[in-house]
Formats: sequence, structure tokens, C-alpha cells
Amino acid sequence: MRPLTIESLNPALLKVEYAVRGELAIKAEQYRVKLLDKDPGLPFDRVISSNIGNPQQKGLDQPPITFVRQVAALMEWPALADIAPDAFPKDVIARAKELYAEIGSIGAYSHSQGVPYIRKNVAKFIEDRDGYLADPNHIFLTGGASVGVSLLINMLISSPTSGILIPIPQYPLYTATLAQHNGVPIPYYLDEAQGWGTSVEEIEVALDKAHQQNVVPKALVIINPGNPTGALLDEATQIKLVHLCEKYSLVLLADEVYQSNLHKPDQYPFTSFKKIVRKIDSHVPLVSFHSISKGVSGECGRRGGYFECVNISEPVIALMYKMVSVGLCPPLSGQIGVDSMVRPPNPGEESYELWKQETDTTHQALASRTHTMAERLNSLPGVSCVDSPGALYLYPQIILSQKAQEVARAAGKEPDAFYALALLDATGICVVPGSGFGQKKGEWHYRLTCLCPGVDEYVGKLENFHKSFVEKYGL
Repeated sequence: MRPLTIESLNPALLKVEYAVRGELAIKAEQYRVKLLDKDPGLPFDRVISSNIGNPQQKGLDQPPITFVRQVAALMEWPALADIAPDAFPKDVIARAKELYAEIGSIGAYSHSQGVPYIRKNVAKFIEDRDGYLADPNHIFLTGGASVGVSLLINMLISSPTSGILIPIPQYPLYTATLAQHNGVPIPYYLDEAQGWGTSVEEIEVALDKAHQQNVVPKALVIINPGNPTGALLDEATQIKLVHLCEKYSLVLLADEVYQSNLHKPDQYPFTSFKKIVRKIDSHVPLVSFHSISKGVSGECGRRGGYFECVNISEPVIALMYKMVSVGLCPPLSGQIGVDSMVRPPNPGEESYELWKQETDTTHQALASRTHTMAERLNSLPGVSCVDSPGALYLYPQIILSQKAQEVARAAGKEPDAFYALALLDATGICVVPGSGFGQKKGEWHYRLTCLCPGVDEYVGKLENFHKSFVEKYGL
């Protein structure tokens, strides 16, 4: 019998890379295990996982929203409402009973597209947000936004020459999924000098290059607010991007999972692409994604999300349904999480005051940390950092000397990966090097989350490490 080898598997899988859980994350986990020893012999006493936007992970202090967990608890075990009625607010009990009447046991399969009642609630959320109608039949509940992204990219890659425009820096889900489905990434660069702004002209340069290489552009990915940059688009730029998609017959894939992570909402508000498309009466095919993993809910492990289709034909919707039905249905716990996200308590309801207090506290903590971290990083020699108006991250640029680059290359590492590994070895802080997200040649960055508590201690470790690195390798 022939053995199963790497060479006998799908060769496309060998091209898949996902830096967020790559070499740095693997080494961080090894350190986490080593710290369980009596004498680990490490210069730090804990690992800080700043590599991934995972708000409720151990060591961070973004607590779950009480309302979300109470509804989830009663859906898991409806008898709790009778056993301990005083433990739950009346509106939570009513919500759980309402959902149970629609869903039944969450141990059963649901509709493959998601519970119809929850899809109606998502449609109402979108209508309230944008001022335009949404069709529940064009909304798909998913096991996190990434499942929807993967489905759409899989459907759009019709040949090995099919390409998708992706921002650089980008969330590596996109390049990983394109590699898996034999698609071609078409990179367009964001403008760091303009707060990581998106330029229509830069996208057109990327389109011209793709056409010269006989790549067929199929879609434009926009991440708004940005990941890893936190940048937020203004409406004028969004309108230009929609017109660009019209001009080049591109599907617009709007990754909007950080739409409620706004640090300066009065100055930098979020506007959905659905609202823009309807406002200018565009016929651009649009798919927009949202998730319970981010925002103030931070329920990453529940795997809940949705995507909405706009200006997508019924035959294509039917094909999407056929594809999602292969997976039977998205997780019910995630679907219930989506319902709680789009239908929080209303003013006057028993749960509202606590919900408002918890969500305000999380927003304020993220905004404060982001600003403080950006300010202190910018004070370091050879570091520049855009003060992000949204999302959960900062993406500082670091100047690495010729000596540091040569030592890194000799070790077989990208210079920013070499820096990030040295940071992990010295402090226990795990970040993601910019080479995992993409960056201009000769530039170096890293992404870190703004979720970590104890900003003084956390940033202090970053500062002390950077100063010692500069002392060792120069600028």
C-alpha cells in the first residue's frame, strides 16, 4: 500500500499561509506550556497573545456581555427559567422563550441558510442601520464571517486566471483562501501617509497590471474598518469605489466585521456599503459580511456571522444555498449570538442599563488603549504608528537597520519576523510581523491588538524591548 504523503495531497494546500496563527503563535504556545514548569527559565512570567483579535481569550479583560450569555444559557437549558426564575431578567426569559418557539432545541439542525426568524431580525437590523430595506432571503447566517468569505471566493474563482483585488496590508484569510481555491491575489496598496487611506488610482494601477498578466479581476475586497490598519473609509471614497466596481464589472466584497469598533465615532463614523449602493442607486453586486467575533460581543468561539447579498441574481442565490446546504447548517449557538447582536435590549427593558454600561465600558477601554499605545509607540526611535480610528489593532512601522536585516537574513527570517521573534523571546508578547499581511518593499511593520489590559506594563515591555533592540543593532 502506498503511504499517505504530502506529495499525494492537493498541491494548492501547500501554498496556504496564515500568519496570524503561524510561526510566532506556535512558539508562543510552546512558551505557554513551558511556563507550567516549576522553573521555566524564561525572562517573563506569562505569554501575551497580541497576535489575534480574540477579545475573551485568557489574559485579556474584555468580559462577555451579560445579556448575550443569559440568553445563550436559557437556550442551552430552557428549564433554567423555571428552576431559577429570579436569576434572569424578565426580558431575557421572554427573549429565550420567543427564540425557542422558533428554533426548538439547539441540538437540532436549522434551515441551511440559518433560522428564518433570525434572518428576519438581521434584515431589520440592516434596515434600521442604513434606512433601506433588506431581504431575509438574501441573508445567509454563517459559522463566522470567514466561512462566508471562503464561500464567495470559491464561487468567484472560475478559472486559474481569476483574480481578487485585496488591500495590502490585508487580513491573511484572503490570500490563504485564494491559494486554497487556486485564485490569483491582485494586491493594491493602502496609503500609510494618509492614515492607511484607500486610493482608487492605486486600485486602477493594480487592475492594469493584472490585465497585462492576463489575470481576470472578478471582485474587489474592502475591509472597513481595516484589518490590520483600523482605517475607516469616508462616504466620498466609498462612492468612488462603487463606481470603480461598475466600471470594471467587479463584485464588491465588503468585510465590515469591525463596524461597531469605532474609537472616534463622531469624527469617524461608519457607513456601510449597502447604504452607499442604495443611496446612489448602483447595480453593483455587493456581498457584505458581519460577525459576533468582534465589536463588544467578542464571541469568537461561538462562530456566528452573516453575509447579505445585494444586486445578486436569484440563480446565484440558489447556487449559494446549494453550497451552504452541503454543510447542513451554521452552528445554532452562533446563530443565537447573531440574534443577540442585532437585537440588544431596548431602553426601558430590564436588561438595558447593564447592557449599556458593559458596552460603553468596552468601547471606552478600547479607545483609550488605542490612543495611548499609538502615542507611546510614536515616541520610540524608528517607530511610526497611525492612531487607528477603528478595529482592535495598531500596525506600527519600524525602521530596521542594515545590520538587523543582515542578521535576520542569515537566520533565514524576514527582518520584521526576526524582530517579532526577538520580542516574543524577551517579553512573552506575541505579535504578527507585517510580512504576514503584506507591505511595500523595504518597509517593516507588525500588528498588535489593543485588547491587552495593564497598558503601562504592556507598552512598557514593548518600549524597553525596542530600545534594547536598537541599542544592539542600531537604526
